[in-house]
Amino acid sequence: MVLSLAILLSCQLLGEALARGLQLPVPGPVLGMAALLVGLRLIPRLALVLRPTVGVVLANLSLMFVPAGVGVVGNLSILSSDWPALAVVLVLSTIAAMLATVGTFLALRRLGQGGA
Repeated sequence: MVLSLAILLSCQLLGEALARGLQLPVPGPVLGMAALLVGLRLIPRLALVLRPTVGVVLANLSLMFVPAGVGVVGNLSILSSDWPALAVVLVLSTIAAMLATVGTFLALRRLGQGGA
């Protein structure tokens, strides 16, 4: 488990270092996830090493939302003053994400059917 966590955290550190060092407009964890994907493609056995730890992390994923909830409670004054704009952004971003998901699904379905 220690090796698995070291690999996961190293990927996140690499992504964070790239994002900050190159001043990229992409969050470090996203770049770290891309680095992990590359690592998994280059070294397929890596998935076997990570599988047990990833299972535990996913089983306790709800704990990852605690810091976000604390942040929301800590910023209630901002939320209460700007709630109309936040509500509009929340609704529009949800619609955009749903449309992107449907578009991706349709494109992959067409690709899977041989472009028909």
